[in-house]
Amino acid sequence: MKIRLAGIERESVVDGPGIRFVIFGQGCPHRCPGCHNKHTWDPKGGYLMDADEIIKEVLQSRIVRGVTFSGGEPFYQASAFSYIGREVKKHGFDVVTYSGYVFEDLLELAESREGFWELLYCTDYLIDGPFILAQKDLSLPFRGSRNQRIIDVKKSLEKGRAVLMSDWDILVV
Repeated sequence: MKIRLAGIERESVVDGPGIRFVIFGQGCPHRCPGCHNKHTWDPKGGYLMDADEIIKEVLQSRIVRGVTFSGGEPFYQASAFSYIGREVKKHGFDVVTYSGYVFEDLLELAESREGFWELLYCTDYLIDGPFILAQKDLSLPFRGSRNQRIIDVKKSLEKGRAVLMSDWDILVV
C-alpha cells in the first residue's frame, strides 16, 4: 500500500509523549490560516512511499516510543494511516493522531468515509481541532492553539463522547 507523504521525522519530542516517529501526510482540506505546514495542503504534492517500508523503519528504531500521524490531515488518507497504525501497535508502539476535524465530526464522518473508523480505533491519543491563529498558544503541550484538545480515544469510543486528557496526563503517559 502506498501513502503520499510530506515527510518523516524519525525522532521528535514535540509531537506527542516521549520520543516519536512522526509521519506527515500530504493533503489537507482545512487550510487553517497561520498553519506551519502549508506545504502539506496540496494532495498531489509530496512523494509516495510504501507503507510497509515506513513500518519497517519504525520497527528498526531503538529509542522511539510511539508513532505520530500528522500532516496535512491524516484522515485524508485514513486507510493507509490505519494500516500503519495497526501494524506498529502489534509491536507495542502507541499512536497519536493530529486532525483538523473535531472528534465529534470524526464520529459522524466515519459513518460514510472509508478508513475513518479504523484510524480512530488504532489511535490512542487524538489532538483534534483546526489550528486557530487567534488562539495560538505555544505553551500548550503538543498543540498550537487553545481550542485543540487531547483526547483519550479508547475511553471516548467506549463512552460515545470525547474524554479529554489533562496536559499533565499526556506528559506522563
